[in-house]
Amino acid sequence: MRVVAEGLRVAAAVTAGAVTALAELVFLVLTLPFLGHPNVLASARRLARLEARRLRLDTSHLDALEEARGGRAARYLAARVPVGVLGGLVIALLVAGVKVAVPLLAAWTAGRPFDGMDPTPPLVAYILTGGFVLLFLDLSGVAGVHALERRLAVRLLGPDPTEKLQRRITELAESRAGIVAAVDSERRRIERDLHDGLQQRLVALSMLIGRSRRGRPELLEQAHAEAQHALAELREVAWRVYPSGLDSLGLGEALAGVAERSSVPVTVDCRLPERPPMAVETAAYFVVCEAVTNAAKHAGAAAITVAVHKEGAAVVVRVRDDGSGGARPTGGGLSGLARRVAALDGHFEVDSPAGGPTTVMAVLPCG
Repeated sequence: MRVVAEGLRVAAAVTAGAVTALAELVFLVLTLPFLGHPNVLASARRLARLEARRLRLDTSHLDALEEARGGRAARYLAARVPVGVLGGLVIALLVAGVKVAVPLLAAWTAGRPFDGMDPTPPLVAYILTGGFVLLFLDLSGVAGVHALERRLAVRLLGPDPTEKLQRRITELAESRAGIVAAVDSERRRIERDLHDGLQQRLVALSMLIGRSRRGRPELLEQAHAEAQHALAELREVAWRVYPSGLDSLGLGEALAGVAERSSVPVTVDCRLPERPPMAVETAAYFVVCEAVTNAAKHAGAAAITVAVHKEGAAVVVRVRDDGSGGARPTGGGLSGLARRVAALDGHFEVDSPAGGPTTVMAVLPCG
C-alpha cells in the first residue's frame, strides 16, 4: 500500500512539474529582457522555491545563494523546462494507454469485440504482454523524470561544494573545542565530588580511628560506617566517570543501574536489535544519566521515562520527566551533552516549557 501511495505521489509531482514548466517557460520568455532586475530575480527565486517544495527538497539556503550569486534560480528554471515537458509527455502517454486499456478490458470482459477484434487467446496474450511492457516503460519514465528533476534541483540550487566543505570544517573545529571544554568541565566536577564528599569522609574516618586508638573502642563501629559511606561514594564517582558495566553488560543493563540508583522512579525501555558502537553506547548512557540527574535534582520530577530504540541507522534516546520544566539547553550539563552528541555528528534537542514536561532527545548515528 505504501508503494502505491508513493507511486501516486511521484506521478502527481511529475504532472504538476509539467504544468509549472510551461508557466515558467512563459515567465522566462516575458522577463528575458529584465533578468538582471531584482524583482525578476526575486520572482524566479519564489518559483524555484515552489519547485523545491514540490520535490520535497530543503529551501532554507536559497535566499542566501541567490543574493550572493544573482540569477542562479533563473538558470535553474531555464534548465528544468525541458525536463518538465518530458515529464508531461510521459504522463500523457500513460493517460493515453489507460484510456485505451480500460475500454478494451471492459469489452473483452463482457465478451464483446473491441474495434472489430475478438478476444482470442493469442490476441489476448499479445495485448497483455505488450501492455505490461509499455506500462513498465512508462512507469520507469515517470520515476526517471522525477529523479532527474531532484538531481537537477540539488545540483543547481544546492549549496556550493566548497561552501559545504568550509561549513563542515567550521563545525568540526567547534565540536573539537566543545569536547575539550566538556572534558575540562567533567574533570572539575569529579574534583569537586572527591574534595567535597569523599575527602571529607576519609578525614572523618581517620579522626575516628585515631580517637579509638586512644582508648575509645566504641568509635570503631562509627568508623566502620564511615568507611562504608566512603566506599559507596567512591563507587558513585567511579561510575559517573565511566560505568564498568557498560562494556560487559551493554547499554540496557547500564541504564537499569541508573534507574536503580535514582531517587525518582525511572522506567527504562531499551530496545536495540544489536549493540551499537561503543562511542554511541557511551554517549547514550551519559545523555540518560545527565537527564535523569537534572530531573531528580532541579525539576522536582515524580516520574521519569527513558526510551532507547533504533531508527534507521541511528540510535534515538528520549528522556521525559513530569517535572516543572524550564530547563536551559545552554546550562552546563546539557550543553556538555550537546557537544558530546555533536562530536558524533548527532542531533541533540531539549524541549522544556515552563511547567513541564521536559523531553531530552538525542539522535546518534551508528554509521
